[in-house]
Amino acid sequence: MNEIIEKVKKKDAHQKEFIQAVEEVVQSVKPVMEATPAYRKAQILERMVEPERVIMFRVPWVDDRGEVQVNRGFRVQMNSAIGPYKGGMRFHPSVNLGILKFLGFEQTFKNALTTLPMGGGKGGADFDPKGKSENEIMQFCQCLMTELYRHIGSDTDVPAGDIGVGAREVGYMFGMYKKLTNQFTGVFTGKGLTWGGSLIRPEATGYGLMYMVAEMLATKNQELAGKTCLVSGSGNVAQFSIEKILQMGGKPISCSDSNGYIFDEEGIDQEKLAFIMELKNVHRGRIKEYAERYPKAVYTPVDPKCDHNPLWNHKAHCALPCATQNEINKRDAQNIVNNKVMVVAEGANMPTMPEGVEIFQQEGVLYAPSKAANAGGVAVSGLEMSQNSGRVSWSREKVDLQLQGIMKNIHKTCVDTAEKYNMPGNYVAGANIAGFVKVAEAMMAQGIV
Repeated sequence: MNEIIEKVKKKDAHQKEFIQAVEEVVQSVKPVMEATPAYRKAQILERMVEPERVIMFRVPWVDDRGEVQVNRGFRVQMNSAIGPYKGGMRFHPSVNLGILKFLGFEQTFKNALTTLPMGGGKGGADFDPKGKSENEIMQFCQCLMTELYRHIGSDTDVPAGDIGVGAREVGYMFGMYKKLTNQFTGVFTGKGLTWGGSLIRPEATGYGLMYMVAEMLATKNQELAGKTCLVSGSGNVAQFSIEKILQMGGKPISCSDSNGYIFDEEGIDQEKLAFIMELKNVHRGRIKEYAERYPKAVYTPVDPKCDHNPLWNHKAHCALPCATQNEINKRDAQNIVNNKVMVVAEGANMPTMPEGVEIFQQEGVLYAPSKAANAGGVAVSGLEMSQNSGRVSWSREKVDLQLQGIMKNIHKTCVDTAEKYNMPGNYVAGANIAGFVKVAEAMMAQGIV
């Protein structure tokens, strides 16, 4: 097992996020590998850590000043053992091959946990939508699709949104795909309701996260009603997590963006949430404007010299990182523990660094990793694919009921698997082992391909 990690470090030394994701999974699945010689003989893990295919391409486009810009586009098709590649597109300056390999690797196991027939993939570009006009964003999306369209399809690879890619960007990419292929197929999820999208899809990751939290609290005979919740981020996942917290009787008290965070001791209510949604989704503004609108809230800007995120140093019952990877370090985790937080559930992908995870587990915090906790988004994407295949549209109630069922099943699978391997309460081990075994069994059945 250590040899596998060392090989990855040697081959991909600069891809720290990917190495981190591989180490976590490899450590978790040691008991399975030791008990299953056939997996070792078939080099299952060695094959899993290598993408089946990586596509990298240039994206030249013209901005509003008539100047040519060049970005780099990617699609990592990680694993198709249980279905077509499935995973979002991310537009952010930090996007590189290592980050997308980590996301695709995580996505493979996350999708397996949903029990839906979806493989793992991820893509994106180092394009920054911030400060770009509507026309520039459309131009970029269309130019990117002139290359990406060759590599995706409803039975091959079905992208969705991620950081920097919402319904607007999906719409522009889907429109160009349709024009280039002369086909109207379910090749993207996260589409608009009038052209093949699913009800509950925008809410799915945030809602699913809170359904997971409710299941975790239930193991301690607790419920979300009356609980205070720290939330990071202010995008789609954070917004709908806050909405569901309010619906379940909880009290959200924070949110953030890349410039800083707001702490509202009175709580973010429906009116304040509506302001955040308009600020972020319509005006593309910064979260500091919340504190200008609601002066009792405290805004704290990001201090690049600070070795921790002060957002995580407030008293609360639940901590919900919904911003980006590695936002909770060792000191943040210790602050969370010191403030008597009961539950940490990840809305973002791998937001807790390994040292932080270790602290949560040592201190007995109920901790759900992203591949289990935020699987609601891709689960409803899978349901959107089903609706597209059948040319039908399901009711909001039907989709939400299925989402709740999937999240309950993921929670049960994590708990049962952890107990089976003598690690009761370890959601990390439960999620990793359950996802790994499903993918491994499919790979074994399909031969060395």
